[in-house]
Order: sequence, then C-alpha cells, then structure tokens
Amino acid sequence: MLSKRIKLATLFAATALSLAAYNHARARKAMVPGLMGRTFRVDGVELRVIEKGSGLPLLLLHGNGSVAEDFAISGTLDLASAKYRVLAFDRPGFGGSSRPAGKCWSAQEQADLFHEAAASLGIHRYLVLGHSWGAWIALEMARRHAPSVAGLILVSGYYYPPPRLDLALAALPAVPLIGTAFRHTLLPLAVRLGWPSAMRTIFRPGPISDVFWVSTREVVSRPSQLRSICVETTLMFGAALLTKPSYRDITVPTGIVAGAGDRLFDARHEAERLHAEISGSLIEIIPNSGHMAHHSGPQTVLRMIDKVTCMPRPPKDGDRSDALSPAAR
Repeated sequence: MLSKRIKLATLFAATALSLAAYNHARARKAMVPGLMGRTFRVDGVELRVIEKGSGLPLLLLHGNGSVAEDFAISGTLDLASAKYRVLAFDRPGFGGSSRPAGKCWSAQEQADLFHEAAASLGIHRYLVLGHSWGAWIALEMARRHAPSVAGLILVSGYYYPPPRLDLALAALPAVPLIGTAFRHTLLPLAVRLGWPSAMRTIFRPGPISDVFWVSTREVVSRPSQLRSICVETTLMFGAALLTKPSYRDITVPTGIVAGAGDRLFDARHEAERLHAEISGSLIEIIPNSGHMAHHSGPQTVLRMIDKVTCMPRPPKDGDRSDALSPAAR
C-alpha cells in the first residue's frame, strides 16, 4: 500500500512538473523580442510603453488581464495619436512590465507610479484614459495628482463593486503555495480552454476582435500575469468588502463611457451613478456594446477625449448644488 502511494505521489509530482515546464516554455515564447514599444525604469518597475503622436499627452491604462496592445488593436491609439501624444502602458505585472514584490500595487500605488512615469518622460500635464480596472487608477490619479491631470476618460469602469462570490473565487489563485502551484500548472490550461467563452463575455453584444483573441491569449495565460490578475481581483474584492466609494471629490474634467450590454456587470448603471456624483461630468452609453466598449465604439471614445479636453474645471464643492441637475441631487 505504501509503495502504491509513493508511486502515485511520484506520478502526480512528475505530471505537475511537466505541466509547469510546458507552461513556462509557452510563457517565454509569448514574450519574444519584437513587441511594440519600449521599456524604461521608474521606481524600481520596468514599464513598457507604446508611444505615438504629438500634442497634449494622453495616458492609456488597460484593464485587469489585458495589455497595452489592446488600445492598438481597438484603434483607439491610432485615432487619438492624430491629435495627442498617446502613451499606452503595460501596467505592473502585465505584458512587458514588471511587478516587484513589496507592494500590493493598489490603484493608489499605481496612480503614483504612472504620475512619476509621466514626469520622468518630461510630462507634467496629461489626460488619462482608463479602461475597466484602469479606470480606478485614473480616478486615483485625479485625487492624488489633480494639478497634473487635464482630464479623465473612464471606459467600462466598475466603480461600486458589491461583494460577489465570483470575485472571491477568482482571487483564490493568489493564495501562496497552493495558489502558486495552481497558477503554474492547471490554471494556464484552464484559461486557454476557456478563452472562447471569455471573449464572448467581454465583447458581446459587440463584435469579437479576432486579433485580440489570437494576440493576447498566450500573454494572458502566463503564470506571472495570472498572478497579477488574481491579485487585482483580490484588491477589488477587498474594496467591495471594506469601503463605500464616493467620487464627489473628483475635481477634474471627466468623461464616462460604457457599453449598454456589458455582461461582466451593469456598466450602464455604474456609469450613470458615477455621472451623478462627479460634478460637470459627461456620459456616453454605447448601444450594442459590451465591456470592450473602446473596441465597439473607438470613435465615440475619441469624441469623449476631445470633449473632455475642452471642458473647464468642475466647480468647487461649495458650488456643487448649483451645478448638479435635479435628477442628480
């Protein structure tokens, strides 16, 4: 009996090591040289950025699980670069950017990082566009570095997350030891197998981007990026449990965009609630669009960028009652 158990344990260990080696090889291949953009070091982080165009700087921050190429694939980068100096970043732990230990890389910490990154590039006033999780960071940049933020464009943000079982389950692979083993063995396989379903969830009812489907699957299923995804899901779950967010302190021009058919959460309701809180903000709901609203309506996103650029600063808190519409009071 003991000998049989030893054989089973040995077989299990060998299988796990083989899976880990296989996933490691695919992860290395996914990040071969020749990727767009360049890398520079800020506050101990190797940050990859894709830069194009000239004019007022526009920082693009992707969502949880994505990479900077998302903005190139959607057309947002090319469209915006005709008027703006566009900088699309890989956030810490995603794509070609590192995620050093010692910080949890919360939205606040990432807001400080990207503000410092902009300064290191000689940029002291900028617009910020954040998609999904990136919208949290954009809001924190407006809070923490308001004099430098010319405006916010928030796309498909989840601003008021309630406690949800799926968030808790998705955060489990961030647990040390067991979670680490899972991320290096079975989770990459599960992600690749579930990729078609994931694409339907985030894109529909809008069209699914075949380029995004093919180009990001291998990068997203790397164990290192899966860790970042799970940690950021943990941060979202923690926020849902511990805080009651309010955004009435945001004092920079703000435009809010959401897909009417978002299947991840009720993005339209989230957008309308945020619009009521941020004085003077603009809102655009894209019909027949899902969570990837910048893919379904890149021209709509560009128009919102232009509108935000022309907006005056919202009134101070003391003037809010006059600025709010009756429906928002």
